Amino acid sequence: MRGSPTRPGRAPVAGARPARPARRTAGALTAAALTLPLLGAAPSAAPPDAVPSGGTRLQKAFGAAAAAYEVPRSVLLGVSYLQSRWDTHDGAPSVTGGYGPMHLTDARTALAATSHHDEGTEDPRGDDARPPLRPKARAPRTGSLPDRLATLPRAAELTGLSTGRLRDDPAANVAGGAALLAEAQRELGGAPSEDPADWYGAVARFSGTDDAASAAAYADEVYEVIRAGAHRVTDTGEPVVLAARPELVPDRSALPDAGPRAVSAGSATTPECPATVSCEWIPAPYEEFGDGDYGNHDLSDRPASQPIRYIVVHDTEGAWEGVLDMVQDPTYVSWHYSLRSADGHIAQHVKAKDVAWHAGNWYVNAGSIGLEHEGFLAEPDAWYTEAMYRSSARLVRYLSEKYDIPLDRQHILGHDTVPGTTAATVPGMHTDPGPYWDWAHYFELLGSPFEATAGKNGGLVTIRPDYATHGPVFTGCETAGEPCAVHGSGAVRLHSDHDETSALIRDIGLGSNPTTGVNDLSSRVSTGQQYAVAGRWGDWTAIWYLGQKAWFRNPKERPTAVPAAGRVVTPRKGLDSVPVYGRAYPEKAAYPEGVPAQEVSPLPYTLLKGQQYVTGGKVPGEYLYAVTFDRSSHQVVRGTEPYYQIQFGHRVAFVRAADVTVRTV
Repeated sequence: MRGSPTRPGRAPVAGARPARPARRTAGALTAAALTLPLLGAAPSAAPPDAVPSGGTRLQKAFGAAAAAYEVPRSVLLGVSYLQSRWDTHDGAPSVTGGYGPMHLTDARTALAATSHHDEGTEDPRGDDARPPLRPKARAPRTGSLPDRLATLPRAAELTGLSTGRLRDDPAANVAGGAALLAEAQRELGGAPSEDPADWYGAVARFSGTDDAASAAAYADEVYEVIRAGAHRVTDTGEPVVLAARPELVPDRSALPDAGPRAVSAGSATTPECPATVSCEWIPAPYEEFGDGDYGNHDLSDRPASQPIRYIVVHDTEGAWEGVLDMVQDPTYVSWHYSLRSADGHIAQHVKAKDVAWHAGNWYVNAGSIGLEHEGFLAEPDAWYTEAMYRSSARLVRYLSEKYDIPLDRQHILGHDTVPGTTAATVPGMHTDPGPYWDWAHYFELLGSPFEATAGKNGGLVTIRPDYATHGPVFTGCETAGEPCAVHGSGAVRLHSDHDETSALIRDIGLGSNPTTGVNDLSSRVSTGQQYAVAGRWGDWTAIWYLGQKAWFRNPKERPTAVPAAGRVVTPRKGLDSVPVYGRAYPEKAAYPEGVPAQEVSPLPYTLLKGQQYVTGGKVPGEYLYAVTFDRSSHQVVRGTEPYYQIQFGHRVAFVRAADVTVRTV
């Protein structure tokens, strides 16, 4: 949603109020009794699925906590995987104030210093036929935090461990999660059980949500993880394994309303979501206000009126409750769906048939669905939960299948890859979700991973660094010019030569010198994007980028890109260069009487003879005229001159089909 947020302060550990000593009850231990298991000693009475000998410290911590609180280890591992993929994030909070492998939440502490700041100048509507829309940014509401954002203090009460230790010590954090699960099991009337199938209700309650459908969706996702199994190396370098249990069928009787959400087609209040996610309808208002003005979206009839070609991924730059306040304001902007970080819950605000004002480019808005994910672009440590990644991927797969949207980076767009509409708007375009969104993992969840599709000397490359170990330097997350925390990233920096001391690539459209700023897209590419190879030199690969030859380091032992094959465009024979556009609007002759012709003005770039750019396919010249609250004047103008969409720089762009030749490489 935003371009330049500020970083929320990290919660202090020192000086935290000591927790009250926990009563020793069945399935609970005091802090003193828990000390040896936390240090890795074997638990005294391990359940049948306890950790095998020789496991890492974190793996042993799961076994120790499972034994101490009589929770099946597979359940504990499954819940933790869905929250954090077992990562510790060096004690930093998630976007909703969750800490450690179990995502124990202390949002009051973590988010107390969060502020909201926006330096973007983007008109979210991006339609020249109307005055620019400049909604005022506002601070997200955090005054009344739900219980789901305060599980860490409760874990401190149950375990007798300090809140500081629960934040900073991964093993203590795991113990806190086990204590919460055991408490949920007791409150539901369930006895301790070694059978993971008996813990469905407790897992659902761990989600913290107050409605059965959302809790069931969360629990179903956890049990899917347990059935499939998982293994990965965490951010501390520790391998953790969850053995697959494909035969496992959870007992849903502890949650009477559990089960897939019923989907009734055609209802105005029924959200358009797959049955496998938790989803509710919180409508954005379509209202008139002021002097003939209205908001905060346009009614339409997609895909009958025009196809839905794109899904745009945003981040909210605010907390869940405040974001919902904003989208329900008719004077603000709109998007189709919001996704909650803590549990992946989804709220739909605008029907897919209608056009939301979210991407800053009217051509993209008219043909897209916008998804806002609870999070912060410039807060590398404010991590997204696995629950939200998975829920988002389920939603995108559903929308992709329903509207025939290709699962690639030219159709599943980040807001940061939406082009400016004209030369004047290029500098103000937003840059979310930013370099810390894990596109590689996201597309794995979409079932469309980024893999090599050509031999080692293929004519194209797909950008694909190893997110966990690839940590380019960024600045300006907290203070202008100051380095950001080192963090995994899917972004790769571009240079003017095959030398890291050479100048960064300059984006003439931004009108500024390139920097390593977290919001500066001048000289970087992103995981999943594809480019034509322009040269190779040792460990370096060159690509065509913004009309220039741009180099990035791509060593064989640690590649940042894989070979690819696909279609490219190049200037038609006889042309030394062709113009590049930020929108594919019809030619002037296509506009009927009563609809003002929209200017087709090129961006400040050219595609030069001899250069090649990967194309996402042919698109029509098209313009949705919708400038009044009364829909009677709305219409779609279609031209006869098509365009090709290309990956031109960090953002996509368009070229006229008549100007280029298309070939496969």
